[in-house]
Amino acid sequence: MKIVKVVCGIIWQEDKIFIARRKPEKSLGGYWEFPGGKIEHDETPEEALERELKEELGMAVKVGDYFYTNKHDYEKISVELISYQATFVSSSYLLIDHDSFAWITPKDLLNYKLAEADIPIYKKLLEI
Repeated sequence: MKIVKVVCGIIWQEDKIFIARRKPEKSLGGYWEFPGGKIEHDETPEEALERELKEELGMAVKVGDYFYTNKHDYEKISVELISYQATFVSSSYLLIDHDSFAWITPKDLLNYKLAEADIPIYKKLLEI
């Protein structure tokens, strides 16, 4: 099975984190996620995170420390999801791949249908 390397951000603004819901017509439509995207062959995960957030959300962040990596097998692909802590700087909240977003406390994630690859990251977040 093909493995796709993907990066996501745990984006903080004070005590809240940013999540976004995938558009229904996209893969994993209707699921909430820590936003990010595929890592291109010529970039670091940190560079990919900055680029993807700018392209998909019009968002600028300060990428911080590496957080956690989760490998998850979906039906057709395997995802290696690499997460980084990030600090929110600004956003136009452009919604390219998403149809909604929310700023929530980590505990509030229980109320959202998270993408399966994101769930272990959420559980790790609750430990801190």
